[in-house]
Amino acid sequence: MAAYLVVNIEVHDPVRYAEYIRLVTPTIEMFGGKYLARGGTTEVLEGEWHPKRLVIVEFPSAEKAREWWNSTEYAGPKEIRRSCSHGEIVLAEGK
Repeated sequence: MAAYLVVNIEVHDPVRYAEYIRLVTPTIEMFGGKYLARGGTTEVLEGEWHPKRLVIVEFPSAEKAREWWNSTEYAGPKEIRRSCSHGEIVLAEGK
């Protein structure tokens, strides 16, 4: 069953974040992940949530998403992301 990372990121250092983007993509692909949305325009249709930078990543399973999250391959990029942004990240199983 597919699983999705739904991410809201507020970037504080765009230069470092650009480095993160460059490094993270190959790690996501290693674990079978692919971007469905990545920082495009958002429109609030209902509610009070106003995402800064919305990212949605699909993985083949929640297990693969967790493997990626805890991998040595993602450890370096994760540290960079945390140093230059603040985010909320949710893992949701799909159908």
